Amino acid sequence: MPLKLSLKPGEKFVLNGAVVQNGDRRSVLVLQNKASVLREKDIMQGDEANTPARRIYFPVMMMYLEEASADRYYDEFVRRITEFMGVISNPSVLADCVNTSRLVMAREYYKALMLCRKIIEYEDERLGHVPSGVSAGGDAG
Repeated sequence: MPLKLSLKPGEKFVLNGAVVQNGDRRSVLVLQNKASVLREKDIMQGDEANTPARRIYFPVMMMYLEEASADRYYDEFVRRITEFMGVISNPSVLADCVNTSRLVMAREYYKALMLCRKIIEYEDERLGHVPSGVSAGGDAG
């Protein structure tokens, strides 16, 4: 099934590791085959992985963007999600963590990222953080 991306003027996204920027007008791209795509708002820089939930998101994002090198980020993901689950008691969030782990093991990285966003949202609510970097809401390709 094709993926349709509606892009704002100047919007950046990553396509199979390459940073691509839209021109000065709105445009629509249709990707006809499987590709790793993340919109600019969903890309986290290493220094933005500054909370426990964001430290889970970052290695999953890297596995998604660099699938051939996913093993390089897997141990970091396991360490971070294990730490997080050790201090969380909310059954719904724990279930999201377990499901995120299952998706990562199945190499369904994009789906795992979407669950990570829910975990970030929970963390932001609990800690009273104003989201910076990757937001918990929104959509991506």
